[in-house]
Amino acid sequence: MNFSKKNHEHKNKNVIDVSKKVILSVAVIAALGFTSCKNETKKETETTTTEMSKDMAITDLSFGVRGNCGMCKNTIEEAANGVEGVASANWDVDKKKIDVSFDDTKTDAMAIHKAIAASGYDTEKIAGDEEAYDGLPGCCKYDHEMMMNQSGEEKSDDHSNHDH
Repeated sequence: MNFSKKNHEHKNKNVIDVSKKVILSVAVIAALGFTSCKNETKKETETTTTEMSKDMAITDLSFGVRGNCGMCKNTIEEAANGVEGVASANWDVDKKKIDVSFDDTKTDAMAIHKAIAASGYDTEKIAGDEEAYDGLPGCCKYDHEMMMNQSGEEKSDDHSNHDH
């Protein structure tokens, strides 16, 4: 009888050990499940915030800016994007025109013109800062009389008033 009692106690101990392992495993799996759900909720909240910012009133503006090359493009766009409230800026090298999208509750068109002029480039409304212009690389030294805000269409010489 003594022998079977020990055997029974041994089986109970094994059952308790297995039960502890099962409970521990279930707890770990549940913790992982809750953690992944928590992260998904957090991601959803971030997405909602982003969507809300897209719904704000954005103003689109285009105006002429003098410049020559890709280096000019980088400097002009960086100057415009440096203004608080500017969402995007894209300067077209061929048309000498910048397209800017901005939140008009945070900035206005003149602030963008001033920022570009401070970097050394003429805009339709403000002449570029001469000291900044002097510091531009040689390839960026534009003609102060060049046309800005062009349509991009090639203009042929008008010979309608000449006799050929």
